[in-house]
Amino acid sequence: MTSPLPSTPRDFLRTPPSPAQPLRLGTRQSPLAMAQACETRARLCDAHGWAESAVELVPVIASGDRIQDRPLAEIGGKALWTKELDVWLADGTIDAAVHSMKDVETLRPAMLAIAAILPRADVRDVLIGAESLAAIPAGARVGTSAPRRAAQMLHARPDLEVVSFRGNVATRMGKLARGEADVTLLAAAGLERLGQRTTGTPLDPAQWLPAPAQGAIGIECLAARHDLMALFAAIDHAPSHAAIRAERALLKGLGGTCHSPIAVLTRHHGGELHMTAALFSPDGSARVEADLRVAVEAPDAAIALAHDLLAKAPASIRMHFQAPD
Repeated sequence: MTSPLPSTPRDFLRTPPSPAQPLRLGTRQSPLAMAQACETRARLCDAHGWAESAVELVPVIASGDRIQDRPLAEIGGKALWTKELDVWLADGTIDAAVHSMKDVETLRPAMLAIAAILPRADVRDVLIGAESLAAIPAGARVGTSAPRRAAQMLHARPDLEVVSFRGNVATRMGKLARGEADVTLLAAAGLERLGQRTTGTPLDPAQWLPAPAQGAIGIECLAARHDLMALFAAIDHAPSHAAIRAERALLKGLGGTCHSPIAVLTRHHGGELHMTAALFSPDGSARVEADLRVAVEAPDAAIALAHDLLAKAPASIRMHFQAPD
């Protein structure tokens, strides 16, 4: 992992990948991450007419996967999902990395670039253990370690108790089965990619706003690798990419951390992105919402939505954000 980047990296536009010299896609080793990497490989090979063996998946056990006994916000935040892959990109161990964009830090190293966003999947959260929010028994325990889910649940149902719940889908389902919580929440996109789409009750995203970038798979490579940027452009889904850029612009404007409960729903209307976002206090007692329409070709203008939200937010919310000057 510490070998230097080759002075003349292979140009995949001139010499396409092959089983002997494959394009290497780095990914986390969790079942969901591997499923997302397989989808990326399939789309890439289909777009360019390559054999599947021309793309090698290179898994790593991320720090975030190794440490599961503490909330992510307490042990380093979203960087724990990306730092090993970042090192591999820098030293040439891999050519590109596949990420759940929800787990990628807002501010990334300047040497890296998001080369493509695949077509975004279902953005909804799925409630596991009850048929609806109203059907959750009074005083029940909600298993989640996501500040957004915890705050949103406590805002809707202040009578409930939130208990820490980390791990991959199978781990959290196992904890639920053992009675460590009464209900939990999972991403519909993740369940679908794991073949478990029929599990639980999807929540209306207009009422229960999703996480920024939820349901989106991104491919990242060195910004200087123009050959790779060109190859991945063939599988970039422009509408999804615009929505993700807008939601990440919102995050940048808010200066949120892993402790900051942020929710946003982005819908496409003609040439515009219609964004509805909400901020919460961690205990769910305070909530502020705002809407904005931005042109698809100018998604970074969504930073204005952050300014609007913070201007409206009470101190109990603003104290959890560190908006840039």
